[in-house]
Amino acid sequence: MTKDSSFKKVVRRHAEETGQRYTQALADLEGLQARMSHQPLGERLVAHIRAQYGIDAVAATKVGVHHDHVFRIDRRDGEPWLARAFSPARPRIGVEGDAAILRFLELHNYPAERLATDEPVSAFDGSTVLVTRFISGSSLPVAAGHEGSEKFAIMGDLLGRLHTLPFDESVSRPGGAAGDDPAREGSPRQDLLAALSFLDAVDTKVSPAGREGFEQLRDLVHSADDGQGLPEALLHGNLLHAPDHVIVGADGPVAINWKAAGWGPRLADFAWLMWGTWRNDDWINLAVGAYRQHIELTDDELKRLEAVMYIRPLYLACFSYRRDLVNGRWPEEVWGFADPEYIGATAAATRAAYRR
Repeated sequence: MTKDSSFKKVVRRHAEETGQRYTQALADLEGLQARMSHQPLGERLVAHIRAQYGIDAVAATKVGVHHDHVFRIDRRDGEPWLARAFSPARPRIGVEGDAAILRFLELHNYPAERLATDEPVSAFDGSTVLVTRFISGSSLPVAAGHEGSEKFAIMGDLLGRLHTLPFDESVSRPGGAAGDDPAREGSPRQDLLAALSFLDAVDTKVSPAGREGFEQLRDLVHSADDGQGLPEALLHGNLLHAPDHVIVGADGPVAINWKAAGWGPRLADFAWLMWGTWRNDDWINLAVGAYRQHIELTDDELKRLEAVMYIRPLYLACFSYRRDLVNGRWPEEVWGFADPEYIGATAAATRAAYRR
């Protein structure tokens, strides 16, 4: 079988498993890199912001730790702004949805970033830009020791407070998926579909020696629980302790980066937070205790916790797998993200903490 015919077979399988037509599945796999890669020019963004809003913007500095499209915009005539110039593949309606969620959070006095202006969304070089007020402060560093204890208490509280907010039509879009691929924004199920895309895009690059591990990873993606049918709330979608998610400012912790936000199973948010505790009992107890001040999970949620906990780690594992193969490296980080033993133990410890 030729390489070309092998890839066609992969595309047909991907179409069947994702509910797409063949041409859609082909575009899904072949257009993956272009959709996810975006590096706007800071100088052009400054000129756009200046012209769009009539402010004296003078400089754009990249501030996103994991993304090249996030810039601090310094001004001579006021406090700095933050500008996110999203991939051209992301529809404007998605960015408008981000703005709607930030308006809702401000209305409910939730500690999140605030929009910089009444019309915060604009078109720029084929992409869409969202401007918010820049938050002065420090990011939460990688959790360690006492700092880790403080962080997980903060995150559990922020997440619990978020999940108590009332339903509103303005924030009813599906949320919870990472959405780094603009074609896969929405509910947590989209993370699993994105994970399949990451793997299937490099299927023909997998060596015979690596085939067993590759198929094992695909099987885990298929068996993961997407949280459908569980109690729902407004999700942040990525509220863990990494530096791109929370800023500690003068008024305390502020949650940032709401691209993944929307309505969905609250357990997906909570499970992702608990995955990041690294099985530290103190961190688990503090995160659970802070979250329980606001939310009591149901027995069904606790029962399905382990299967739901796989969602984002599998997304990251498959993203890492694809990235490494494309760059000519053997994937090494995969099972660090989606290790069944670790996830099982973390879910068990979380359930135990919740039932005390």
